[in-house]
Amino acid sequence: MQPREESWFGALGVAGDTQAPEDGWVDAPESRHDGDWQAVGAKESESRFLSRQARRIVGSGQSAFQRIYGAFLSARATLGLALVLSVVISSAFGNRPPILVAAICVAYAAITCSMWLFPRVRPAVRPSTLARLRSPQWIATIGVDIVCFVGLHAVSPASSLNYVALLVLPVLMAGVLTPRLMAFATTACITLALLALAAFGVVKGGDLTVLLTQAGLAGAGLFVVTILAGELAGRLAREELTARGSLELARQQAQLNRLVIEEMTEGVIVVDRRGRVRAANPAARGLLVTEGLSSEAPFQLWGVDAWSALVKSVERAFSDGRWPEGGRDVVLTFDSGVTRTLRLRVRFTRRRESNATEELCVLFLEDVRSVQARTRQEKLAAMGRVSAGIAHEIRNPLAAISQANALMAEDATTPSQRQLTRMVTDNVERLKRIVDDVMEVSPGAAREPEVIDVTALVASTCSEWARTVELPLGEQSVLRVDLPTQPVGVLFDPEHLRRVLVNLLDNAKRHASNVPGAVRVRLSVRDDSRAVVSVLSDGQPIPPDVERYLFEPFFSTRSRGTGLGLYICRELCERYGARIDYRVRPPAEPNRNEFFVAMRRQPLPTGGVGEARLHLTS
Repeated sequence: MQPREESWFGALGVAGDTQAPEDGWVDAPESRHDGDWQAVGAKESESRFLSRQARRIVGSGQSAFQRIYGAFLSARATLGLALVLSVVISSAFGNRPPILVAAICVAYAAITCSMWLFPRVRPAVRPSTLARLRSPQWIATIGVDIVCFVGLHAVSPASSLNYVALLVLPVLMAGVLTPRLMAFATTACITLALLALAAFGVVKGGDLTVLLTQAGLAGAGLFVVTILAGELAGRLAREELTARGSLELARQQAQLNRLVIEEMTEGVIVVDRRGRVRAANPAARGLLVTEGLSSEAPFQLWGVDAWSALVKSVERAFSDGRWPEGGRDVVLTFDSGVTRTLRLRVRFTRRRESNATEELCVLFLEDVRSVQARTRQEKLAAMGRVSAGIAHEIRNPLAAISQANALMAEDATTPSQRQLTRMVTDNVERLKRIVDDVMEVSPGAAREPEVIDVTALVASTCSEWARTVELPLGEQSVLRVDLPTQPVGVLFDPEHLRRVLVNLLDNAKRHASNVPGAVRVRLSVRDDSRAVVSVLSDGQPIPPDVERYLFEPFFSTRSRGTGLGLYICRELCERYGARIDYRVRPPAEPNRNEFFVAMRRQPLPTGGVGEARLHLTS
């Protein structure tokens, strides 16, 4: 079965075509995607007029078929009123038309005006409803026009108005709104009616040649109008399809760009020459204030003292029309005295017709500390790969040195020889620890994380560590552990988490006093997504000039320290999506030094919770 032929505008669809534009896309001519729209439209048509019409059609909420159909209804109503007016004018000047002509004109005006003014009166119309000659929609529009206009042509005297030209209207409607075969059928019906009237005129004594020639030429002209109307409707329909596809693509692209910009860690601000911020992503709004986010765009950049340096930079960028590719540093000084240094990069939009700057520019803001941290992290990653290779090469010679020293220790007889072998042994062990530490965080050493009960692990680790360093447990112990009574599941490797805790406990004991509770371990649940293990001590707070280097490799305040402990802790935490950091507690608290590890919570598997657990309470 062959698919049914549809009208040009029927191919556009009805349901999907009637959706109202979203997100302000009616103003699409002002969009930066306008060039893409024109490029696609040029492939379908060279006519800018049709492109503008298609753009206008897309901008409205109705379907193309409904708009064209409504235009024809308006034209029919106007024509009906014009016919009635012509009858009135003719009667006023003494040339009264036949009563049947007046009746047809009045009836036609009444039908067309009622369909135009009262939408509920006319039958519901769709492209498929006009595809049959016997459909109510076709009869109420094209059929009524044909009957009325052919009737006017038949009953009007030869000396009066020629109503044949009115038949162009139903032919146009059929050519635009109906399938091509249906349009030709409609035109053929009209042509046959004209030929029948010509034959009737010949019977009444008219000139055969003149009447048949007039009817034939009129029919041929109507067929030409049908063909041209179909072609023009097809071009406009293709333009609308192209416009809808292009604007939908532009809308999706805009949504994608908006999503990408919103998720960028770099701040993005769009500002005009008057200092009005048109758009700003959350990262930029967070950089403009000390805490939280600034107000959403649009807002005024001028007038805020803390942003004066940024305002001057924007004014300079607009006046110069250029900006260094690498950007410049801008210092924001807030009312609280807090300063923030931002790396500012500027990009301008350009007009198509010239190279002059537009009144909008895009600011890219980034905290200089983040830039430095990223650079430092890249250097550390490169150094880590090199260090891992070096550590791997050191292992074999180190093992040989250790074995040779063990043989020498067996033959050592004097105290000086034994002292030398002990020195070699101590330094070999130190080198082994460094090699093991470097290899632990080297690429490829990662393990699959598992869901563990961090409550049980912290309790067992603290108990084992206390026995190792010979700390008594109890009320007077230096170590205090505060744990929740319920198990808490986190995503971490148990051996790696145990190593992080032992390292933090060693550091805390090294700088703490010997009073009871000088070292405290606390496990707290902040929300459904995070669990935090804190290791606190009562030692002196770490100076700021030392704090900034705490987690960097090979930095140590001890002469014999490797400087890898906290660095390895950070690398292990980041490997499992956790975060380790240091902060100073308020002066009123006895344990002011706090290292904390924030881990991702996960539900514990059924039956995976250990019952035997050592509880260390204060």
